[in-house]
Amino acid sequence: MIKKTLLLRFFVWREQHISQRNFILILSLVVGLAGGLVALTLKSSVFYLHELLLKNKGFDEYNLMIFIYPFIGITLTFIFIKYILRDPVKHNIASILYSISKRNSLLEAHKIFSSILGGILTAGFGGSIGLESPIISSGASIGSNMGRLLRLSYKEVTLLLSCGAAGAISAIFHTPLAAIVFAIEVLLIDLTRFSLIPLLIASVSGAIVTNVFFQDAILFEFVLKDPYQVHHTIFYILLGVFTGLVSVYFSKVFFKVESISNKITDFRKIFIGGLILGLMIFLFPPLYGEGYQIIKAIFAEDFSKVMETNINFSLLNYHWFFYFFFISLLLLKAFATSITIMSGGVGGIIAPSLFTGAIAGMLFSHSLNLLGLNISESNFALVGMAGVLSGVLHAPLTAIFLIAETTKGYELIVPLMLTTIISFVTVKIFEPNSIFTFQLAKSGELITHHKDKAVLTFMKLKSVIETDFTTVHVDSNLKELVKTITQSKRNIFPVIDDEGILNGIILMDHIREIMFDTDMYDSTMVSNLMILPPSYIGLNDTMKDVIEKFESTGAWNLPVIDNAKYIGMVSKSKLFSAYRNLLLEISDE
Repeated sequence: MIKKTLLLRFFVWREQHISQRNFILILSLVVGLAGGLVALTLKSSVFYLHELLLKNKGFDEYNLMIFIYPFIGITLTFIFIKYILRDPVKHNIASILYSISKRNSLLEAHKIFSSILGGILTAGFGGSIGLESPIISSGASIGSNMGRLLRLSYKEVTLLLSCGAAGAISAIFHTPLAAIVFAIEVLLIDLTRFSLIPLLIASVSGAIVTNVFFQDAILFEFVLKDPYQVHHTIFYILLGVFTGLVSVYFSKVFFKVESISNKITDFRKIFIGGLILGLMIFLFPPLYGEGYQIIKAIFAEDFSKVMETNINFSLLNYHWFFYFFFISLLLLKAFATSITIMSGGVGGIIAPSLFTGAIAGMLFSHSLNLLGLNISESNFALVGMAGVLSGVLHAPLTAIFLIAETTKGYELIVPLMLTTIISFVTVKIFEPNSIFTFQLAKSGELITHHKDKAVLTFMKLKSVIETDFTTVHVDSNLKELVKTITQSKRNIFPVIDDEGILNGIILMDHIREIMFDTDMYDSTMVSNLMILPPSYIGLNDTMKDVIEKFESTGAWNLPVIDNAKYIGMVSKSKLFSAYRNLLLEISDE
């Protein structure tokens, strides 16, 4: 009660002293800083946990613990989510998109801490995932719940959610521009004057946290060693095709592992997944954790550090083994990430995409150099990272700005643009939706930048169902129908039976000529006057289905049924009125 009174007093004070727009700007600063601190907490915790678990332990045949660590991490994460948290929600980008689309941008409050702890347990013990998704999930939850607490509108809550995500992304990579682009391109936030300034503030706030607190060992930054060579442009174009195909492979593996895991019980997932993951990491230690240290080694062309292995035979000096090892990493990273997540781990796919892209770019350029060309393998590794990230996330702009900012310049902007766009187009040929949006698009719950489709996604069928149409029993006669008409303000009368099943409808225009002929009152039955409606709307129909039924039939009113039982009517006028109001709500500045 005291808290409620204090909150009400705050609302009154804020209304008198701070305008709504300035209030949103202040909140974006707070949420951006909070997102940055979340990133600091999670990244630092995982870094130090790695240091603790792997202290004085090399990756060799005697270090069996790296076989066991991932299984321990996934098991602890599962126990935390199922038995302590007791809420099996997803801690990924898809769950944020679903909340924006179907839950008024409201995220579960426990995600503020549960995403952090789940990420620490999974990645800290070597799960082959990225920390970006749990960090973004936590930052977005801070913004969402702050907006809900302060009773903001849907649009404002969505903006704060995006500010939390942008602050987190900016802090992870120290890339404020890429963070804004991510919010627009991946979270599908409209770029307007209303949203741009708060996103900028939140993103810069997250970057400030990075500048002040992050250690150099944790930062994901590079300095270009070689300039861009214009005559190598054709190879960057080919790299775009290659990374596009790699992205398709990554996505297909993810979907396939997800499909298989859905048929397996939770405990079997943990046991089988942990066993397979542990074996892969034991044989190929670079699959352990996020893989950013491996990316740095690839960029530095320190391949001996990358090729640490527990395979106990002397093949490291053979060039064919070099290809075998790196191609194995390229193919297995998608499996390792998918298995980690599907077995119960908390993590994302951004870091694995960058890992896979770095290997793809390095292998591509290394192969060309064997033909006598002098190509910068570090540059191709960087551009390859952008190519795979663009293809897997379906976010070419995010990939371009992320890599451009991590290199502290735009020296590679031309090859980055070429490769990412070609990769994106290549992926679109095979897979129209990203890993984030696949299930949402399949169920019709995905919002887009297409205003019409976005509004239809937000609309709820139940909000446009009208129940003030007077029903008529199928066994009634004309006299009883006329009596019903005199008591109704509608021109359509649903005809139902004793069980409430819709038999047909009666249009007043069709009976106008006989409704005053008293001689026909007793002999004319409703069942002879009714007609079938041109179409039916089911309670589970999407708004897109509803609009298509109106367009195909040309009707102004259609009945809503549930297992053939009459529920109500939807009128075209009510539908378009609701559509217009919602369009104004989500797009007005």
